[in-house]
Amino acid sequence: MSANDGIGSRPEFAARQRELLALEQQAERAASERLARERSDAELVARGTTLLRLEVRDLLPGIGGALQAVLASSRDATLPAHRLGPGDLVALRQNRDGEPAATGVVARVRRDSLTITLDDEDAELPTLVRLDRLASDVTWQRLRGAIDEFERDPDTERRRLVEVLCGERAPEVGRLGEPTFFDDALDDSQRAAITHALAAEQVALLHGPPGTGKTTAVVEFVRQVIARGDRVLACAPSNVAVDNLAERLAAAGVRIVRLGHPARVSDRVIRATLAAQIDDAPEQKLLKTVRREVEQGLRAVHRATNRRDRAAARNEVRARRRELRQLESAITRGIVDGAEVVLATTTGAADRLLQTTVFDQLVIDEAAQALEAACWIPLTRTRRVLLAGDHRQLGPTILSDRAERGGLGTTLFERLIDSEHRETFARQLTMQYRMHQAIMSWPAHRFYGDTLRAAPAVAEHQLTDLPDVAAGEWTVTPLRFLDTAGCGHEETPGDDDGSKANPGEVALVRHVVAELLDAGVAADAIAVLTPYNAQVQLLRRALPEKIEIGTVDALQGREKEATVVSLVRSNENGEVGFLRELRRLNVALTRARRHLTVIGDSATLANDPDLLGLVEHLQRHADYRSAFEFDVSGA
Repeated sequence: MSANDGIGSRPEFAARQRELLALEQQAERAASERLARERSDAELVARGTTLLRLEVRDLLPGIGGALQAVLASSRDATLPAHRLGPGDLVALRQNRDGEPAATGVVARVRRDSLTITLDDEDAELPTLVRLDRLASDVTWQRLRGAIDEFERDPDTERRRLVEVLCGERAPEVGRLGEPTFFDDALDDSQRAAITHALAAEQVALLHGPPGTGKTTAVVEFVRQVIARGDRVLACAPSNVAVDNLAERLAAAGVRIVRLGHPARVSDRVIRATLAAQIDDAPEQKLLKTVRREVEQGLRAVHRATNRRDRAAARNEVRARRRELRQLESAITRGIVDGAEVVLATTTGAADRLLQTTVFDQLVIDEAAQALEAACWIPLTRTRRVLLAGDHRQLGPTILSDRAERGGLGTTLFERLIDSEHRETFARQLTMQYRMHQAIMSWPAHRFYGDTLRAAPAVAEHQLTDLPDVAAGEWTVTPLRFLDTAGCGHEETPGDDDGSKANPGEVALVRHVVAELLDAGVAADAIAVLTPYNAQVQLLRRALPEKIEIGTVDALQGREKEATVVSLVRSNENGEVGFLRELRRLNVALTRARRHLTVIGDSATLANDPDLLGLVEHLQRHADYRSAFEFDVSGA
């Protein structure tokens, strides 16, 4: 084992990972239980994790024959504001202290309803239910299983890969001339990274800083691998990242199948899911007939007025469901085996459909956001892997301080790129296609050693280049710093969890957004980011609904034409909290394409050396304005 990799022996590393995963699971469970125990129903509703007095408006068969319940408010035409979204696990209860009548996954969210795909097809729901968001044990079981598999001696085909990943063997790179690329627009750094990855015998790392076309390079790599006759398993830690890759591969004409619960899949790629492809199979007429019979049976269950009629209708539904599943299983294997690329989340790669399949190539996108244990799930299914990501942006979210200190947040990508074999493993992309060069300058210097260059098409682009945007002080300025030092815009406690808010900064954000809108910038081209959830809640009450507002995590991997960043912290003690997490700051400052306004208190920020560097850069290179210049008292 290489000392530089710092993981010790394989059994020791596995034991340590199990310990850290247990700490993190305990922290997640404790946070969920504390929230449910200590908060009133009104507080839970205000936090957006609970909805009360919902009625079952309809029961429908979802994709794959699963039972779906459509829930709506029993009192109002629209649902209260909430934070439930597709893929969230939820419990449906009659009252707060009762056992769940059913659990399920949020499939669809509308202003007036939620559609829940239920885990139990025979669930009997009360007339009125409450909905509570849940934590899940399934992911933790899969992560522990991956570590168990990691500790076992791999088969001959995979032994070299495992030994390289564990630091027991040096990585090998074969000889390969530059291929004929499908995408003629690739830049030199993308071509070099793809060529290197194609020649790697076991492991390659593609380091893609913000806006450098990482996904473009990954898609090209996958197309090259397919062209040489290999089958690919493509994964990412989040459903959003998997769907983004799936969308790009499908657009390139690749035959794909997306595994995973359809409720967690974006509408953009829903037709690529296994369940949807089953529905589109040649046997679809028979499938639709049986599905219609299931739907009719469910409605009969819902309409039944006594136990006997309900039981008879339920038995009929069970019979039809058995027939539906038999038809589906007969064509499932053909769809999966016929796909050039199978896509799933890293934990979703534990799907039983893949248990006996070995892929020629594994790709893990956004690998720097994935727990190492999560990467080992798909790693059991392959001989070669490309890890793509950026360890200078946000890593995995860790709740347990002990697990964080113990190294749970250190990803496989980070471990390998910091190892003695970095030069053999990794290639970095160096041309960025998103940001005006003024917006790029500080992150490029601080995080990437001045290796990035802005592509000519974006280096000087401005908001005024967009249709119907008028020239003005906000639209011709790519980078602006509103300094609140000495202006009395101090932070306030946001909630009992330690979140912070800053009403003064909210007023400034409102002014900036109004200026941008008045100049003709489209609302959906603007984002407002802040590190603190309490500030998000204030901003959502102050700004138009079409403006995207969120914490930094929400916009990672995405971009907007204009971004306003509210840093919040302003206090006499110079406390900056997790603004010290520079990877979070890197994400916040690199989402904007043509305009970035940063709002913060230079006096507070200057107490941290790295943040002082940012302040000095903004004072020299941004359009610097004191918040004193803006009358926002009535905002």
